[in-house]
Amino acid sequence: MSDDRTPADFWFDPLCPWAWMTSRWMLEVEKVRPVEVRWHVMSLAVLNEDRLDELPEEYREAMRNAWGPVRVVIAAQQKFGDEVVGPLYTALGTRIHNEGRGITSEVVLEALEAVGLPAGLADCAGSDAYDAELRASHDEGISKVGQDVGTPVIAVPGADGGQIAFFGPVVTPAPKGEEAARLWDGTLMVASIPGFYEIKRTRTKGPDFS
Repeated sequence: MSDDRTPADFWFDPLCPWAWMTSRWMLEVEKVRPVEVRWHVMSLAVLNEDRLDELPEEYREAMRNAWGPVRVVIAAQQKFGDEVVGPLYTALGTRIHNEGRGITSEVVLEALEAVGLPAGLADCAGSDAYDAELRASHDEGISKVGQDVGTPVIAVPGADGGQIAFFGPVVTPAPKGEEAARLWDGTLMVASIPGFYEIKRTRTKGPDFS
C-alpha cells in the first residue's frame, strides 16, 4: 500500500450483481482519488444460513450455489496471498455478470486460468476445508455494519483513528471519472456523520453492466 493512499476495505460476494457494480465503481475511484482497495470475501450463504426457511425457493437455491465461488476465492487467498483476491473477483464477476453466464464450474475454471491460478482450486468449491477462514472474513466485514445488510461492505479509516463502515452504495451503472469521485466524496461525507444510517429510494432498473 502506498503511504499516500487511503485503504478502502471492500467485502464482496461474487454472486451479488449490485456488489459487482459497486466494485467496478471503486476501481474508478482508485483512478480519481488517493484510494487503494483491499479486497475481502463475505458470504451471502453464511449471512442467510439461519433464515433459509424464510426465503423463497429460488433464493434458497441461489444460496446453495453461492458457497462455491466464495470458497474458491478464500482458498486462493489462503494459498497465494491477498493480492490474488481482486483479480480473481474481476475474472469471476466478468463471466458471471457481464457475460451473463452465472455460477458454473466452467466459469470458475476459466476465471482461475485467466489469473494464472491452479485449476485444482476449483475443487474447493465443494469443500469446507477453508470455511473457518471464510466465516472469519465474513464476520469481520458484517460486524462493522450489522446483520441486516448484505454485500458490499466498505470500510475506510475515520478521523478518530477508528473506521467508517457502510453497506453500498447501490448504483447502476457504475459511475466513471468525476461522477465516480463525487459519489465517493458524498458517500464518505454522509457516512462520517455520527448517527447517520440510511438514504434510500426504490430501484427502478436492474444492474447495467455496460
